This record gives sequence, C-alpha cells and structure tokens, in this order.
Amino acid sequence: MELKKRVRTYSGTKENAPGELELRNRKIARRAAAEGIVLLKNEGVLPLKKGAKAALFGGGAVGTIKGGTGSGDVNARETVSIYQGFVDAGIPLTNRDWLEEYAEIYRQAREDWKEEILSEAARRGKGKFFEVYSSHIFRMPAGSALKQADVEGADVVFYVLSRTAGEDADRFLEPGDYYLTEEEKAELAFLDAACENLAVILNTGGVIDLQDILGLTHLKGLVHISQPGMEGGNALADVLTGKVTPGGKLTGTWAKDYGDIPNAENYSHNNGDVQKEYYTEGIYVGYRYFDSFRKETAYPFGFGLSYTSFSIRTEEVCPEEKGGAYVTVTVKNTGDTWAGREVVQVYLSCPQDGLEKEYRRLCGFAKTKLLEPGEGEQLRIPIPSKNMASFSEEKSAWIVEKGQYGVWVGNSCADLKISGVLEVEEDTVIEAVKHILPLQEPLKELSCPKDLRLLMERAWKEEAKARGILPITCVPVKETAGSYPVTEAEKMAEELTAKLSEEQLTAMVIGEISKGQGQALGSAGIMVPGAAGETSSGLEEAYGVPGVPMADGPAGLRLMKSYEVDRATGRINSHGIFGALEGGIFADQTVHENTDTYYQYATAFPVGTLLAQTWDTGLVEEVGWAAAAEMEAFGVSWWLAPGMNIHRNPLCGRNFEYFSEDPLLSGSMAAAITKGVQSCNGVGTTIKHFACNNQEDNRMGCDSIVSERALREIYLRGFEIAVKTAQPMAIMTSYNLINGVHTANSKDLCTVAAREEWNFQGIIMTDWTTTMPRGGSSAWGCIAAGNDLIMPGCEGDKESILKALAEGTLDREELKACVKRMLRVIFQTNAYEASVPYEAGR
Repeated sequence: MELKKRVRTYSGTKENAPGELELRNRKIARRAAAEGIVLLKNEGVLPLKKGAKAALFGGGAVGTIKGGTGSGDVNARETVSIYQGFVDAGIPLTNRDWLEEYAEIYRQAREDWKEEILSEAARRGKGKFFEVYSSHIFRMPAGSALKQADVEGADVVFYVLSRTAGEDADRFLEPGDYYLTEEEKAELAFLDAACENLAVILNTGGVIDLQDILGLTHLKGLVHISQPGMEGGNALADVLTGKVTPGGKLTGTWAKDYGDIPNAENYSHNNGDVQKEYYTEGIYVGYRYFDSFRKETAYPFGFGLSYTSFSIRTEEVCPEEKGGAYVTVTVKNTGDTWAGREVVQVYLSCPQDGLEKEYRRLCGFAKTKLLEPGEGEQLRIPIPSKNMASFSEEKSAWIVEKGQYGVWVGNSCADLKISGVLEVEEDTVIEAVKHILPLQEPLKELSCPKDLRLLMERAWKEEAKARGILPITCVPVKETAGSYPVTEAEKMAEELTAKLSEEQLTAMVIGEISKGQGQALGSAGIMVPGAAGETSSGLEEAYGVPGVPMADGPAGLRLMKSYEVDRATGRINSHGIFGALEGGIFADQTVHENTDTYYQYATAFPVGTLLAQTWDTGLVEEVGWAAAAEMEAFGVSWWLAPGMNIHRNPLCGRNFEYFSEDPLLSGSMAAAITKGVQSCNGVGTTIKHFACNNQEDNRMGCDSIVSERALREIYLRGFEIAVKTAQPMAIMTSYNLINGVHTANSKDLCTVAAREEWNFQGIIMTDWTTTMPRGGSSAWGCIAAGNDLIMPGCEGDKESILKALAEGTLDREELKACVKRMLRVIFQTNAYEASVPYEAGR
C-alpha cells in the first residue's frame, strides 16, 4: 500500500469570526460543564425561582477560572464568566455596580501580575520565564468593601470562591490556597449577617478547606463547579435556573480537615523534603482510607445532590457466564417536578482472611438517561473478575481470594446498601505477572487493624443475612490482554526500518531538532504554531515520512490564538512560549505590516476532574470526538491528553487535570475520551503521566517510593484499563523516578507492564526535556527501556544514542523496535491523506 503525504498549509484560518465547528464544540463544552457540576448543599434556594433577584460577589464572579495553568491551559476565544452567564440567563442582579468596578480591579491586577513575571524573568536571565511563571500563581485581588445596599432586595446572595494551580508547583496549606484568606472570611461573614439565603460557588480545580464555609449560619447552597472551561458561566446559569438538573458526583473525598488525610504532613514540601516521596498510605488512598478507618468526611467520594429524588432498587446480582458478575438495578425518578439523571455506583467488600484489603472499592458504575418525574430505567452494571482481584506481592499475581464478596449499591460511597453476596470457592489467579520496580529501601505502610477489618466484615455479612440475601457462587476468569492482527502499517514499518542507517534510526526516536525545536518547553511546534512539538522529519526527503505534530491538553488543544505569516517570506511569527500561555498576554501584541494573521481558537472544555464528575462515559466520549474534530481542522495528530494520575493528595498542583482518586473511574474516563478521539481516523490520544506523577515540586527529581501492590492496584490500574479498553495511540512517561528509576528509563514500566502485560500497541514518549540535565534521564536509556520517542529532542540525545550503540550498551535491535513502533503509528495518522486505520483503537 502506498501512502500519500498530506499537503499541509498554514494551520487555522484567516477568518476571525466563529465557524461552525467552534460553535458546535462550545455547545458540547457547555453541556459537559453543566453535567459535571456538583450540588453539595441545597436548603430550598435552588433552582432560582423565576424572577428571583440575586447578588453576586467574589473575584471568580468576574474572573471565573476556566482551567489551570501551564500545559493544561487552552487559548480559547473567550471565557464566559459567571457574571456574564447570569446576565445572559436574565437573572436580575442587585450589585452590578460592584461587579463592574471589580472588573477594572481584576484587569489591573492581571496587568500588574504580567509585568511582575516579565520583570522577574528578565532579571533571572534567559530560559527562566516558565520557571518564574509557574511559581507565581495569580491570586484574585480584593474588591471594594461590600455594602448592605448591594444585597438589599436579593432573594439569594452568591459568593464565588476561586483557586488556580498548575504544573511545576504544588499547592500550599496557606490562606489564598487551601485555606480562605482573611478578606474572604470577612466578606463571607458580612454576607452571612446581611442575608438569609447565602450560596457559595466553588470555582476551584482542587479541594479546599470548607470548615469556615460550612460554619456559616445562613449557608443554604454550596455548588462545586471545579474549573468548567470557556462556557462555565453559561453552564452554571443553566444549573442555577433549573434548565439543567444537577447530576454530577464528586470524584474525590473532601476531608473535614487536611490532617485527616493519610500521610498529609509528609506530602511534597510539607516536611521540607521534595527529593523523596514515601507512599506510606499504601492502598489506603481517598475513600479507601476514610471508609476503612471509619473517618468522617465533609463530603464523601461519589456524592452529589439533585433537584429531584431517586429510588434505586437492586433487581438481581448474578454471576456472568464468562466469569465475574453483574448487577441489575432499576432507577426511578420519585420527584414530581424536575427531570434528572442519577449515577448508580457499585462497590465490593472483599474477604479479609487473606490479603489485607480496603473495606470497599468501586467496581462498577452507570448513569441513567434523563428521567422525567415518575419515569424509571433499568441498568445492567458488570463486575469484571479483575475488579474483584487484589495483587499479591508474594505470588506476583492478581488473585481473587476465596470467600464472600459483599456487593453494595447506591449513589455515593456513604450511601450504599448491601445488595448481594458473591461466593468464590477457591483462590483464583487472574493474572500472573513479573515483579516490577522493586523497593530499594524499607517502606512501612499503613495497615488497618485486623480486628476492625473483621468486625466490619461480620457486620455486613449479618446485614446481608438479615435481609435474606443468600451467597451466589461466582467463578472468576483469567484476565487476558487483547490480541491484534499484523496490520498493513506494521508490515510497511518493518520494511522501512530494515533499510535505515543508524543515523536515520536515531533521528526517528528524537523529536524534530532541525528547526530549532530544541530547548522549548511545551510550545515547540513549527507546523502548528503553539503546538507542543513534532516528530522528526529526517525521513521525509528520502522516504516521504513527515513529522507529526502534537498538541498539549487535556482540557482542549493548547495552540496560539493567532500568529502572523510574512507575505514575502512565508515566515511564521508565533511568539513561542510567550504566545502559548494565558491567551498570549505575555507576547508582544504588535501587528506587523505585510503579514497575514491566522486564527486558531480552540475549545476550552471542562478540566479532567469536572469531566469525570459527570460519571458519563458517553458524554466524555463525545468531548473526545469534539477535540478530534479540532485536531483534524488544525492538522494535529496526537493530543497529549488525557491526564490520569491519581488524586493522592489535594495539594498536587495538577489535580485539576486528572480525573479522580479512584483508578477504575480514572481508567474508564480515559478510555472514553480515547474512544471518542480515535473514532476519527488519523488522530489519537496520549495518556499521561506514566506513572506516580502525584507531586509537582521537584517533579524531575522526586523519587516516588511505593510498594508494588500499591503501584499496581492504585497508580497503574487506570492506565491498564485505558490501554486494554481503548488502546490509545501513545503513552507519555512522567518526570519522576519510581523506586530509584526514572520512568522514562524504566523497562519495567514501558516494556514489561505496558507491552508484555497489557499488549499496548502504540508508542511511548517522554515528557518534555526529560533527557536534559535537569531531567535526569539518559537518552539511550529511554530507548533501551522501550520509550520510543524523546521530546522535544536535542543534539545531546542523538549523541547519547549513537555512543551507546558504538559501545554496545544499547542493542541495535532495541533501537529498531522503537523505530518500527514509531513508523507503524505515524503511518496511521492524519500526516497522510488516507492513513491506515488505527485498528488497535477500534
């Protein structure tokens, strides 16, 4: 089969007005945001009655934060603020003067912040801009003093509390971040005294302390909108007015106090040591800890209210013919006014006689369609055998141990009913594997006292018996990775690889370095300005293999809003990283003569956490499909998304990018968005960051010290689910080390786990500058590990690989294997007019 290279022109369009694709995708972004909003508290104030007046305060009302900073940002055309959303929805406001005054305060604060960063970056010297930017998070300025006159006549007073964070810096236990500032406390206290109905909107990418908020006397409503993308203001208005009934559920536990979180005091910079991060909590992450140790929470995992009510009736818990089990439930809208959707969550309590296990784990979920009052729907939720299994380090295997498994059904971790009991008659090895990434030093992990575990086990068994629930025999089956036929692309890749010299082979595993991509961080794209980078074009002239562009994510494509092209020379002026961040506010905005301007407005979808809060894999798949349409429109082949690291601690600077504290939910969402993207031929996802990227401070040098069981059950499980379910085109390794080995240099991760165990069919790439001095990884070590592509690439990478080949420390066959995988996937991208279908992703 002969492939024809795609003829590339300048990406984007000269037309500045919104096109059909942009308008359509904004509708999807708005719907996704509304579906993911979580109603945490409502004492009769929501939805707003028709004609009800509102007062609106807080910096986020005007400066609504659509998403986090860094590579997760999206340079959209605009962001609809909460203020604008209220106005467009026709909600009468009593304090528009305050809001308009704050808009000017906010504008000036942003300008001052910009100048401070540029000045500090200039003082520190060349190459320090991103370091300065990431360490200077923008904080909302204070507004003018609140007045009683602003709230008079308001039926409900809303206060928007906003926080942002981003890559390369973790959050802090300080006012303005995890805690409220004194100004915020004072404003809330004033409003609490000035009105009868106060509602707080949490515009925060991650968890914050709620103690001061929940202590307010007149708090009647609490809504978590996370960071809802460019249509956030409209989406919130849809929910507050009842146009959309809230149906989102939390994907993480909100602790009453930060100190309640296991290992909280030692996380990241809290103990003054960012060199090593000890995962002493083991498998007890998030709700697994709070549930097992009987700790109260502010709001539990899976929680979310609605404007209506639902009944959930378990019809049957049955074994599957092919192993595992399933639960059939009937959900009914028992309200009389509002249509709504409900999320059914299924958890398992595993036997405690053998391996120590958490009290309950999520093992399945489903979301209903929109149910009218009185309407019902039956759902069938599978429980695969692997979801019943635990990892035995002693036997190096996933095992479903003999004993009884309690099946719980409900709509949050804290609202469950024992609904079935599965009986496994003998220990069953689901999957035998090789040991990976062994500990290099002792690690004492948290253990739940056996007496407590057995006491809780006896309690649920007695409850099941009292309800007349009899054990049902369940026979687990072995886990197998999918098998894939040899494709046309693979044959072509093998033939071409055999023809290449060592120089050519080496060029193909390094990002494009011939056009100055070199040291750029996250905005190195040449073909698509503002894109993260592209693969080598070293084989283009001889064999017609072009470079492949890739763009950051995961809340949309991060490209330049616009760029100039000189009419005489065709030269592109894209402003580099200055134009890629914060909508290009750091770049020189001068419009030059004799140039054409091209526009690349990408849709800013809700952040990963909010997408997961929909618990709707079909909707998330639709978001993936929408992103794929923009990839095709702009000529991007790989989307560096989704991010799917675990919410291990609320202070992680990038939690907003990630889905959940639960690996099943994370893996399911990553699989859904991958299916959506890869349903469009020629484009693919890059699931990241592989793995244990749960700390941003010293992210390139931090060593995650973690047991193999916790690694497999918590931190790799989501990646495994995504690979086996959807086969993304690519995986990106993380910056950190795991048990002393940089992930980019880890054969255990890249080859043993991903390829040998999960049968991963795509490519594995590094994160940017991993092989440069600060990164700590060796270039030849990446190739030896099975990490196929080093990004963004530099001359030192080339030298490292060629030297290792000459010295025999790198086998030529290892290099050829990487190149073959690279070519196989490139042949299946939109770099060609009619690419070979990516069969592994179907």
